[in-house]
Amino acid sequence: MNRKFKSLLPAMAFVVLSGLQLCSFTAFGQNPPTQPQRPNLPPIPISGDTTHTLTRYFIPAAGSKKTPDSKGFIQRWLVLEPVKKTIARNNIFTDNYLRTNFSADNFSANYTIVPKNGEQVKVGDQELKWYALDSKTYNFNLYHFTYAINKPPYGVLFWLVTVINCPEEIKNVRLAAGCNSGSMWWLNGEEALMLSGDRDMIVDNGTSSLVTLRKGKNIIRGAVINGPGMCNFCVRFVDEKGLPVKNFSISYE
Repeated sequence: MNRKFKSLLPAMAFVVLSGLQLCSFTAFGQNPPTQPQRPNLPPIPISGDTTHTLTRYFIPAAGSKKTPDSKGFIQRWLVLEPVKKTIARNNIFTDNYLRTNFSADNFSANYTIVPKNGEQVKVGDQELKWYALDSKTYNFNLYHFTYAINKPPYGVLFWLVTVINCPEEIKNVRLAAGCNSGSMWWLNGEEALMLSGDRDMIVDNGTSSLVTLRKGKNIIRGAVINGPGMCNFCVRFVDEKGLPVKNFSISYE
């Protein structure tokens, strides 16, 4: 018993002395000593693009005509700011849904009209602006576009227009497209291709029947719709063997 009591004496003495020290600080109006504060660390920089600039992924289209890339992809597009939609999921994009919504939220019933760069149009009660842009990649990333112009990236419908200039008539080609998530494509005012359903963007995910690119101007019009998730598309023409067609130029006028 005595041995146990003696072994506890040092601990008891420490507690008593600590209490007396704290009381003395309080009595003389002093604060007990504190641990020195840790120095402030430098801020950690945020990774990624936080500038909301178009030039990271796009180039403002110039007046000169542009050719397709080495694999025939069309990189120059007039793209309208997104039409905001209420879309909870992407598996609702049936053929009927696409036709109904593209008809209801259309900027113009004239499918051969070419808007002007910077032009403002009204879709429903939404005032929207056209941009003429060249994508730096083979596909046109609409998610990056919405981020750059500080618009909502989800629950959106995009209208697209480009002009294909052919030095001569090109017969027996197909319009080939991939998109995320649903889309429709028109050539010279006629429906050429529909990609319905919840799709990932895959090159040549759908192709039109055989069409003819006439000599001179040919107008491609597209509509891409997406709920949650990434949104982008790619378009080119392929011949009967599936090889890219490249003997034309692209403009936005």
